Amino acid sequence: MPPIVKTAAVQMNPELMQKEKNLEKILAKTREAASTGAQLIVFPECALTGYAFAGREEALPYAETIPGHATEEIAALCKELGVHVIFGLIEKDGDKLYNAAAFIGPDGLVGKHRKVHPPRAGLDKFMDKGDIPFTVHRTPVGNIGILICHDITFPESARVLMLKGADIIALPTNWPRMPDVVSKHFIVTRAVENFVHIVAADRVGVERKVGFLGQSKIVNAAGMVKAEASIENEEIVAAELDLAFPRHKHIVFIPGVWEMDWLKERRPEMYVEITNPLV
Repeated sequence: MPPIVKTAAVQMNPELMQKEKNLEKILAKTREAASTGAQLIVFPECALTGYAFAGREEALPYAETIPGHATEEIAALCKELGVHVIFGLIEKDGDKLYNAAAFIGPDGLVGKHRKVHPPRAGLDKFMDKGDIPFTVHRTPVGNIGILICHDITFPESARVLMLKGADIIALPTNWPRMPDVVSKHFIVTRAVENFVHIVAADRVGVERKVGFLGQSKIVNAAGMVKAEASIENEEIVAAELDLAFPRHKHIVFIPGVWEMDWLKERRPEMYVEITNPLV
């Protein structure tokens, strides 16, 4: 596993219900990102389909299985280019529909994530809640965990991925154009409090009167913003991330005088209320 991995967040404007057109753009943007040396390329939430569906029945014709047509097309390109890609889509599994992200590498499907915390917004109002435990995928480009948009606002989500050994959290997202607290603060906070890198790929554009924020960003485990996109433009931002950096949770400022350890100083016995349902 290389110590340094070049990552890219692709900020794009998916078109609602234009799945084949969006797939062609994902393939083209993958080539563009790979040409700059990117090894891990992250696309937005619902990059394949768009987000602002009016109901479950409207969304159903645009859902795909994982693996399926889109993952196979992207897998062929990943094999050709030697890259890893994470992209958002609507997954169908029997009579269930999920807001999902597929993780593809040169050898095909690596894994997937189903959004655990769907809010009352866009297609999430009609999706089933994700039922796959938070997973860290051990790959040649690092130990990768995936969250989708609203998942990141729940600190337990990123913490579980950190405890499972994540080097990088990939975050496909569709942030609406509103006060950008999540983009400005949550991403940096989750990176610092867990000492993990985060690659957040947002979308731009307007869909059924909903504007999207952009501001895709790559933040390292120290909370430094290594790359950030604009509010309005389709663009690719990239940054190199050191995989060794987040693996050393024991931080020494002054040996024997001022040290911190993100793992050993935890007190799980004091956090039991987190797992209890609200009364």
